[in-house]
Amino acid sequence: MDVLATYLGVAVVILLFSSIREVKQYERGVRFTLGKYSGNPVEPGWRLVIPVFQRMVKVDIRVKAVDVPDQETITSDNISIKINAVIYYKVSNASRAIIEVENFYYAISQLAQTTMRNAVGEVDLDTLLKKREEIAQRIQIDVDAATDPWGIKVEAVELKDVVLPQDLKRTMAKEAEAEREKRAVIIKAEGEVIASDNLAKAAATLASAPGALHLRTLQSINDISSDQSNTTIWMVPVEGFRALEGLAQKLGK
Repeated sequence: MDVLATYLGVAVVILLFSSIREVKQYERGVRFTLGKYSGNPVEPGWRLVIPVFQRMVKVDIRVKAVDVPDQETITSDNISIKINAVIYYKVSNASRAIIEVENFYYAISQLAQTTMRNAVGEVDLDTLLKKREEIAQRIQIDVDAATDPWGIKVEAVELKDVVLPQDLKRTMAKEAEAEREKRAVIIKAEGEVIASDNLAKAAATLASAPGALHLRTLQSINDISSDQSNTTIWMVPVEGFRALEGLAQKLGK
């Protein structure tokens, strides 16, 4: 009898330890009794699960990232591109995530692929490149609405890469180069216009002041003659000497 009692005690202890399940802080448990959902999700801690009669599935409720692989799609202006994305989601209702969908991770990945292809197909390439954040937000709203019955909350969607065909890349590079050359020509022409206006104003100023042109000529001679290696011959008109005489008379007064 003592031996039998000992065996029974050991069996009870083993059964008790095998019935204990640990639910971590970042997890929630979904418990089934005889195949039927037992009620509210199991909170963190040590929980008792009766072998054979009960089963518990643990669900990670932390934010997860789903890497959406490259998807080949066609934009509204008939340009074939490849695009990939990453989706951040979390389980908001553990029981629905287990009961309503077979594999929510796989289901979200497939739903994200189709939604992304549809969203990209509704816009042209320029809109896709310029408004990636708006398109990503639109994808997030659509995926979140579709996964809400599964107890899934989509936190964010990020479009990572937009892969363009090689011939289109070369065309866009040529277009960008032509645009830069156009801007350079326009800037150069605007500079020439400004320089011409300044020269015209300077010429008008020199022409309106008596002797100003000759004084400018003498200043140019002085600038050139400052370099001893230069030999310059100038033909100074008589008006130049008259300008000097007029200047000397003013200084004498």
